[in-house]
Amino acid sequence: MGSATKSANFFKRAGQWLLYALFRCVEGVLTLLPLLGVWYLGRALGGFAYLVAGKYRRLALNNLRIALGREKSECERRGIAREHFKSLFANILCGFKLPLMAEADVAKRVKVEGMHHVKEAFDAGRPLIHPIMHASCWEIMTQVPSLYVFGHKPASIYQPLRNPFLNALLLRRREKLGYKLFDRQEGFNAPIRFVREMGMLGILVDQHAGYHGVWCPFFDRLASTTNIVALCAMRTNAVILPLMVYDNGPARWRFVCQGPLLTSEVKPTIDGITMDINDAVTRFIREQPSNWFWVHNRWRTPNPYFLLTNSSYRRGVAFPVGYDMSRLQPFEILIRSPNWLGDACMAFPMVRAIKRGRPDVKITVLGPDKLEELWLSMPEVSRYIGKPAKEGWFAVARRIKATGVPFDAAVLCTNSTRSTLEIWLAGIPRRVGFKGSFRRKLLNQIVAEPVAKGETRHHAHRYLHIAKSIGADIDQPGLWDAGSAPVSSDGTIRVGVCAGAEYGPAKRWPLERFAEVVNQISAQHAQFQWRLFGAPGEKEMGEKLSAMLKAPHENFVGKTRLSELIAKLRECQLLLTNDTGTMHLAAALGIPTVSIFGSTCPIETGPLGDRHTVIQHKVPCSPCFERECPLGHYDCMTKVTPTEVAAAVLKTAGVSN
Repeated sequence: MGSATKSANFFKRAGQWLLYALFRCVEGVLTLLPLLGVWYLGRALGGFAYLVAGKYRRLALNNLRIALGREKSECERRGIAREHFKSLFANILCGFKLPLMAEADVAKRVKVEGMHHVKEAFDAGRPLIHPIMHASCWEIMTQVPSLYVFGHKPASIYQPLRNPFLNALLLRRREKLGYKLFDRQEGFNAPIRFVREMGMLGILVDQHAGYHGVWCPFFDRLASTTNIVALCAMRTNAVILPLMVYDNGPARWRFVCQGPLLTSEVKPTIDGITMDINDAVTRFIREQPSNWFWVHNRWRTPNPYFLLTNSSYRRGVAFPVGYDMSRLQPFEILIRSPNWLGDACMAFPMVRAIKRGRPDVKITVLGPDKLEELWLSMPEVSRYIGKPAKEGWFAVARRIKATGVPFDAAVLCTNSTRSTLEIWLAGIPRRVGFKGSFRRKLLNQIVAEPVAKGETRHHAHRYLHIAKSIGADIDQPGLWDAGSAPVSSDGTIRVGVCAGAEYGPAKRWPLERFAEVVNQISAQHAQFQWRLFGAPGEKEMGEKLSAMLKAPHENFVGKTRLSELIAKLRECQLLLTNDTGTMHLAAALGIPTVSIFGSTCPIETGPLGDRHTVIQHKVPCSPCFERECPLGHYDCMTKVTPTEVAAAVLKTAGVSN
């Protein structure tokens, strides 16, 4: 071991000892005070902490909103939070004082209820498991075993403190009256053997269990819950008796032992017992809500996988038999949409994957006003927040807050610092996205750029990579499938034509060639009808193309809202188009396309699926991604002939030439 490491260990050890010494000094002061004085001192400190500890006050209020928001007003919840801080500090200080007192003196201040259940279990020769909670003065349980131990050998599982001096003191204080402690980090084989030998084991059940827990409802909100009680009980045939401690006046407490846990399942399972324990805990908490440990992040959003389909969650999600899913509180996700129609359509598979990622997901999309009707056409999207083009950062943040939705996470499809700042100002606690330029400081979950491995990938896969990084299954079937194109009932083949492209002339096939394709097909096949589509700024282009056509058609260029465009496209059997947002919209709706590419790359931004035909004649300079051809002659476009496009349209439509 190097000298630097030895020095670091020395200072760490010294710091731990100083903290231990400080704690012993606090204990020395507490020995001079009566227990009642310690109680009131703690309440005074708790009232002060409520005022100054903003982070923990907000955590407690948020937890109370989740647990009791449907039954208590905000004013009532604030009152509970304030009382909780007072009770918490009073019980912590009393927890320091009680081990210094005689058991008989402590027992005088404790009232017990339901302890006959413990004796009945012993008389029946059954071991016991007590699900216990962080409530009131939970430390008192190890100080008065005579009040609730009737022949069993008492023990509990504990999480060691990082400070070895304090940890050793904790063990001495808890074990002085015959209590046995099992280190959680050493596994559960020893506790299970202990229970089988007529032991009585206390296990904390009200904390976030991370990747090792079962995700099940707790106050109707999914929470990762330990299944250790259920596992131990099924292996040992132990009786499960939930145990709760309540405040019962100044420096007085009440132990309540509930009757044996009765599972709602015909054949008990580990998941079923775990959910029944959760139900028992919620009943205990509701009786005296200010006593429970609200400053613990019970409904923590896991990092990085807050969707629950990832293989890291071995135990998955479970619901009680007959559970009413309408009671389940949603996990609210805000998705910042891309700004362009085509890019937004390419994000559809990502949104589907996120929606399927956990049963409680509710998706809100934030984006330009112009895309509202597009996103609300997706059944996976519950609401849309539109933002005007010139609205400032703070105004957008206020618009998000004005929804009143307590968003749990935000997923950004955009790369701009501005859009990230808007989300940050809105106070959404988890912000996910690619690191971008200056926005890494505003994100707290950065998605690594996908590895290309030498091949060009479609832009939609980049969005799916975000979904994968938060736990979505992106290989499941149906993410790309938007249904099939409508079948014509009267034999008419309706073909949409999108001859424009807002990006610039480098993406536009010449109008006269579009007209030649339409006229050529209609001259030979009377069942074709044509619909012209385009953006509001392309109205003049639509009129020019309309004048060139000799076939029956309707001109909708610049005349439809997005919702109307969606409705008209859904009546088409095919879309003939340049590389446009309408192309991506049609693909998202399940409409086959014949797409003409020139300056852009169909591998990156083309329509996905075998129902789409891409026509491209690559030249040495393509793809250049320029708005206008730098050489001035648009060879990549002019090499595409009307004859081959007409043939592709007929083939896609299923008509023989």
